[in-house]
Amino acid sequence: MKKEYGQHFLVDENILGVVGRLAELSPEDVVLEIGPGEGVLTRYLAERVRHVHAIEIDRDLEPLLRGAGDNVDVVFGDALQLELPQDATKLVSNLPYNVATPVVVESLDGLPNVDLWCVMVQREVAERFFARPRTKEYGAVSVLVQLVCERTGFHPVSRTVFRPRPNVDSALVAFRRVGLPPRYARVKTVVGAAFAHRRKTLPNSLALTGVASRAAGAAALESIGHDANARAESLAPQEFVALTEALE
Repeated sequence: MKKEYGQHFLVDENILGVVGRLAELSPEDVVLEIGPGEGVLTRYLAERVRHVHAIEIDRDLEPLLRGAGDNVDVVFGDALQLELPQDATKLVSNLPYNVATPVVVESLDGLPNVDLWCVMVQREVAERFFARPRTKEYGAVSVLVQLVCERTGFHPVSRTVFRPRPNVDSALVAFRRVGLPPRYARVKTVVGAAFAHRRKTLPNSLALTGVASRAAGAAALESIGHDANARAESLAPQEFVALTEALE
């Protein structure tokens, strides 16, 4: 096990049925799996879908992934640095803890053909994806995921299904694509800037990151019905789309 890779291998196959149900697997699916580890989930997927793209950073696991299935291709490298397969229709993974959030965020627009995600992540991360405004869990990732997807499933996962056993709780969370807002790249930039300084007002945070002047941010907030000194946590996801438009 290599701590720098956030490895917690799936060893209890009883959870695989839950993954299959939440992922709504079908014989036509092309699945992207990031962090296959020892290949327990990989083999399960290979028996149920058309093709599996598995990306693993740890080349020492190559012997364990060899022979995972004739419809499986394994690529070794960092998923955040590689060009990911554009034909993937679903992302189904026990995501390594240290890349879970960026992988999901970047796949929202980076993998436009993915229409369903079913990922095993730390429970606090799973809850953050669909947190509500004005809660401590709500942040930039909440806004971005909710602008693109709706949650379709949630299942707490025992620590005993992993080796080594993690010190945090995990959960399976599934969500389906419902659409990409216009000018999503710009919205993404505004959302990131808005939450970059959580103790600051939203206009101050935009100004500190260079996205907009404080005056422009305050005027944009007022134009969508918020106080000029509001914080990013008070805006609902769709309001960030209106805010972005008001900043133009």
